[in-house]
Amino acid sequence: MHPTALPAPYRVGEWLPADQEFLGQWLSELISKVEAQGEVPLLPVVAQFKEAVEADAELYMLFSTMLTQVPFRKTPTHDPQVRTIDHLFDLFNHVMTHAPEYNDTGLVGFPINAILDWSMGTHAGYAAFLNKKANHHFKNMLNAWGTFLTSADSTAVLIDSPTGWFGADALKKLGNLGEDFVCDPQAPHYGFTSWDDFFTRQFRDGVRPIASPGDPNVVVNACESAPYRVSENVAEHSRFWIKGQPYSVAHLLANDSLAPQFVGGTIYQAFLSAMSYHRWHSPVDGTIIKAYVQEGTYYSETPAEGYDPSGPNDSQGYIAEVAARAIIFIEADNPAIGLICVVPIGMAEVSTCDITVYEGQHVTKGDQLGMFHFGGSTHCLLFRPGVSLTFDLHGQTPGLNSSNIPINSCIATVVTS
Repeated sequence: MHPTALPAPYRVGEWLPADQEFLGQWLSELISKVEAQGEVPLLPVVAQFKEAVEADAELYMLFSTMLTQVPFRKTPTHDPQVRTIDHLFDLFNHVMTHAPEYNDTGLVGFPINAILDWSMGTHAGYAAFLNKKANHHFKNMLNAWGTFLTSADSTAVLIDSPTGWFGADALKKLGNLGEDFVCDPQAPHYGFTSWDDFFTRQFRDGVRPIASPGDPNVVVNACESAPYRVSENVAEHSRFWIKGQPYSVAHLLANDSLAPQFVGGTIYQAFLSAMSYHRWHSPVDGTIIKAYVQEGTYYSETPAEGYDPSGPNDSQGYIAEVAARAIIFIEADNPAIGLICVVPIGMAEVSTCDITVYEGQHVTKGDQLGMFHFGGSTHCLLFRPGVSLTFDLHGQTPGLNSSNIPINSCIATVVTS
C-alpha cells in the first residue's frame, strides 16, 4: 500500500452495515420506536410528499407496488417490514428530527436509504425513484432534514457515549480529530455547532499538503476518496444502465454545450466514506468556466445490479448520469490539460452539493470548490481526448474494495512527451 494511503474501509463507504441481519434489526427497532409513539402529526414537508403520492395515480401505484414486490423470503426477517404508504411516511417523519447515531459494528449513516433498501431493487421502485415528481419531493424532504442537521438540536449525537460521535469508538475511527481538524477539543461538542458543522469539518492547514504545487503536470485528488474506476475513450451516448455501467458523457454532463469536448476522453471516479473529509478541492491550477448544480435522482439504482445489498454503491457508474450532482468546468492553466470537469455526485441522503466558487474565478491546486452537506458519496474527473495521463492510485486497483487516497495527493501526471 502507498505510505500515505488510509486504511481500507470495512465496507464500501461505511454508510450502511455490511451485515443484512444487523440492518434488518436496525429497521425493526426503528419501527418499534415509531409505533410506540402512537399517532404523530407529519411534518409539513413529509405530509406534502405523502399527499402528492396519494393524489397521483402513477406515484400511488408505484409506491404501493414497490412495497409488495420486496422478496420477503430473501430478507433477514422474512416478513414485510415497511408495510404500507402510511407506514413508510411515518418512518420518514421520525428520521427527519434525528441525526444518525454512531455504531461501531453497524453504522446506519443512510437511514432513509436503509428504509428503502429492498424497495430500491424492485421493478416498481426502479420506476418510482426515476420519477421527477417523486424526486422533487425527496429533494424538499432532504433539504428540510438538512435544516435540522444545521440546527443546534442536531448536536445531541455529538457526545461521549457508545452511540455518540465523540465516544471512544468513534474517535478511534475519526483519527486525530483535535489535531487534524479545525475544532476546539475543550469546548462543548469540540466547538461544532451542529451535526452538519461536524460533518463538513475542515482540515487544519498543512494536514493534507498539496502534491507538487509548482508542477502543472501533477493532478491532485479532488476528494478524500477511494478509486472506483478509470475509463478511457468514453462514449457520448451509451447504455449506462446495463451491467458494467459504461459512462455516457452527454448524460453525465447534462447535455452541456461543453460536453462534446470530453467524448473519447478519460473519466476517473472515486467514492467517499462516512468518515471522510467531505469538501472538494481543485485538482489543477485554472479558471472556473462554469459551475452549477444539476437536479436528478436520489435513490435510483440500476436494475442490472439486482438487489444491491449496499445500494446504490454498486450503481456508482450509473448514478453519475442520473443523480443530483454539481458540474464544475475548469480551464487548466497548463495547456497540456486544458478544459477538465469535476463532477461531485450525490448518493441517497448525501445529495446537497454546495458550490463555493464562481465563474471566472482563478483557483490553484488545493483550493476549495465546494462540499457535500451530510457526508459525501462519489465524484468524477473528466479529461478531454488527447490528454495523456499516468494515474497514481497509490498501489491500488480501482474497485469497491479500495481505500481512501488523501485529498491533495497526486492521482495523475500528464505525459508531455
